[in-house]
Amino acid sequence: MVQATALPRNEAGIEAAIGVLKQQFGEQVQTGQSIREQHGHTTTWITNQAPDAVVFPTSTDEVASIVKTCAKYGVPIIPFGTGTSLEGHVNAPAGGICVDMMRMDQILAVHAEDLDVVVQPGVTREQLNTFLRDQGLFFPIDPGANASLGGMAATRASGTNAVRYGTMKDNVLALEVVMADGEVIRTAQRAKKSSAGYDLTRLMVGSEGTLGLMTEITLRLQGIPEAIRSARCSFRTVDDACRAVMMTIQYGIPVARMELLDEMSVAAANSYSKLSLPETPLLLLEFHGSDAGVLEQSETFAAIADEFGGVDIEATSSAEERNKLWQARHDMYWACMQIRPGTKGISTDVCVPISKLAECVGATQQKAEELGLVAPIVGHVGDGNFHSLVLVDMENAEERQKADEFISWLNGMAISMDGTCTGEHGIGQGKRPYLQQELGAATRYMAAIKAALDPDDILNPGKILTDKG
Repeated sequence: MVQATALPRNEAGIEAAIGVLKQQFGEQVQTGQSIREQHGHTTTWITNQAPDAVVFPTSTDEVASIVKTCAKYGVPIIPFGTGTSLEGHVNAPAGGICVDMMRMDQILAVHAEDLDVVVQPGVTREQLNTFLRDQGLFFPIDPGANASLGGMAATRASGTNAVRYGTMKDNVLALEVVMADGEVIRTAQRAKKSSAGYDLTRLMVGSEGTLGLMTEITLRLQGIPEAIRSARCSFRTVDDACRAVMMTIQYGIPVARMELLDEMSVAAANSYSKLSLPETPLLLLEFHGSDAGVLEQSETFAAIADEFGGVDIEATSSAEERNKLWQARHDMYWACMQIRPGTKGISTDVCVPISKLAECVGATQQKAEELGLVAPIVGHVGDGNFHSLVLVDMENAEERQKADEFISWLNGMAISMDGTCTGEHGIGQGKRPYLQQELGAATRYMAAIKAALDPDDILNPGKILTDKG
């Protein structure tokens, strides 16, 4: 089990800051043990490190006031969205103030003619798409969880649609950010492109709350496609499925979603979601476009799949059938947890060049088997990103040690293949050593940026960077 390292606490400063914040914000400041623990890390095996207080701002001015108070007393600030991040991003290793953004949940402006929207950080993905539906628009980034858009921007999230629509870094046009001294800045305008100075927007996207607190986000939107068609196809082996993925991408088919489930995951989906899929490796796909276009795309994919031994190929434009299949994919965490009731699910992700995908997934399955671990695999394989959910008996010290060995090995293997230790989960606390392994001296320059923008290290300390950079 990952023991999150504690950092030195500024006890006097924390006490003073909480006192001032209570005078400023009254009941918007909460210090009860239960609510503080809920705002520490709860979604994986990294130990929970609760903040000393949680504040619920409702405006940019209130966020700036909180930051100024914390800066005055040298108190850590940990931004919080929905708490669905997976690598200890919301832990408070030095204590401090958690800033929960969920009351900042307003959709401020929709510019339908420009295909963009301005939102506060507490707006969730599902909330936004429900609001946009009647205007024929949608926001495509879908990490599975109904995450807040502020959290998605902070972790550079992606998900099932990333193969066509990109990740958060491709879909955030501009930000309003409260900096470490409480000053409010805008990183860009609404123009779709700009050559004006350093790209502060992309610097902030993925910074995990270590460089500033996002208070407004301008997002790129898409028109709801005229036609949507889903397809599924089973394969004899994961290798065959991955090679079909590679060929589909190389052919330039504009697939919107391309998801892999290994045989263990398919069996879990059948049981949990009451499906009757062949319990062999499975690809789920979705095509967006015109009626003729999506039909042509699905037929071309079917021909490619046949070349790699694909069987039981089915395609549908029925919204009911599509939603049933994709809901089963989004429920995979809970489905896989039923494989070993009473265990803890440790989700980790890596991403490799598409040409290395088959080798990487196959080796991952083999390594888990060698260690005697149960670790079903699902992945957004259209861009080389996959997840392994290790089901661990936390009372078994040997099993915890093997799980730790497996996760370390998996990150190292992905890096050795010119891949990355995380395609979408982010670094947080859990993957800090692997970032150093992946980027080496480049992390020193990241540390220099952090020191320049947050010289007192009050913004989400103990995340992303190690002591070496």
